[in-house]
Amino acid sequence: MVSIENKNYLFTNKNLMKLILPLMVEQLLIMTVGLAGSIMVASVGESAVSAVSLVDSVIILLINIFAALATGGAVVAGQFIGQKKYSDACKAGEQLVVFSTFISIIIMIIMYLGRGFILNVVFGDIEQVVYNYANTYLLITFASIPFIALYNSGAALFRTMGNSKITMVISLIMNLINIIGNALFVYVFHQGVLGVAISALVSRMISSLIIITLLRNKGLIIHLSKPFSYKFDGIMVKKILHIGVPNGIENSMFQLGKILLLSIVAEFGTASITANAVSNTICNFQILPGIAIGLGLVTVISQCVGAGDYEQVRYYTKKLIKYAYISMFSINIVIMLVLPFVLNIYNLSEETAAMVRQVLIFHSVNSIISWPLAFTLPNTLRASNDVRYTMIVGVFSMWIFRIGFGILIAKYLNYGMFGTWVAMIIDWIIRSTLFIIRYRGHKWEIKNN
Repeated sequence: MVSIENKNYLFTNKNLMKLILPLMVEQLLIMTVGLAGSIMVASVGESAVSAVSLVDSVIILLINIFAALATGGAVVAGQFIGQKKYSDACKAGEQLVVFSTFISIIIMIIMYLGRGFILNVVFGDIEQVVYNYANTYLLITFASIPFIALYNSGAALFRTMGNSKITMVISLIMNLINIIGNALFVYVFHQGVLGVAISALVSRMISSLIIITLLRNKGLIIHLSKPFSYKFDGIMVKKILHIGVPNGIENSMFQLGKILLLSIVAEFGTASITANAVSNTICNFQILPGIAIGLGLVTVISQCVGAGDYEQVRYYTKKLIKYAYISMFSINIVIMLVLPFVLNIYNLSEETAAMVRQVLIFHSVNSIISWPLAFTLPNTLRASNDVRYTMIVGVFSMWIFRIGFGILIAKYLNYGMFGTWVAMIIDWIIRSTLFIIRYRGHKWEIKNN
């Protein structure tokens, strides 16, 4: 293989490590705090864990929508950087921040107006104590929606500039605030679910304000105007939405499917809801490297596409997918070794602990085999503007295999909660197969010529 130096490749190995390692630390911080938070909530009772997991499934849906919109802005800005059109990159960043904030406020209002529908219809027939906890948690955390949008936009722009260290530091601050707040509210002030909700809101407010303040630094490649002077640019927003909308539809359908399956899981009782919630928290660690590398892949590929060099696109895709497999294999070995200790901390009933153990072993094996191809690889296609294909595959596979097979296996084949996880793996296999076929061809390259 020709050396990077001789080929004048855009990213050296050192550049890649400076981009990816902070992303991994950032994801580790987010997931560790999520794990610690769920353990603290568990001290209130399994009903509290169930309630928080139900509401968080909606919050994650919204996070995915804003992350998709942010990815649209990041890809557009990254391609401008690859073309060395830095003023256009700044315009794209500014349009992203303002537009996503405006949309998030509208979504927040809709969520509050639809609170009864979410609690009574989406969550299904849940126990009264779970309902009460969910209502409390929902009322507080929905106020954080605009701050989630702001943070996602700012973080995506810093990653596009290759500065993932900033997002790592802000994530550290945000998660420290969250974990300290949880500890105080749960163990000192005994506020339980209410305290966890307040901590989440405050941490999101502070992190969003920090990242937007930092983006006003004119020394950055992408920065907000100072003094702030915004003028709506329909052409730029259209470019962002061209990437963001299909990606948002795919991400939202993905999370919506998980929410629908949660209503199926809820039919199997509180033990199943709790086991599913704990499994979701821990399994995030099993795919952590793939998520981080996928974020880095968007930055790398968007700049390569902007430069019009598809040899580099394929070179870096193969290189980063290989990194994903090696790191995911390593982290899953560690997780399996510490799993008994983690389950003991949760203080679960024997029935719940057995379900969690079954799910996590099953998820671990399959995440090593197919997750990078199902979820990291398509980021190359998205960063190359081939978002329609990834959306069609994502939505099709979700509704047919994850949801359709999930209902079939869980309810009608009597596999219970575990059946929804079996269907998830079938979904992964279908996705990875279709994305490999697309990547091996050249149609996704033509979209940029």
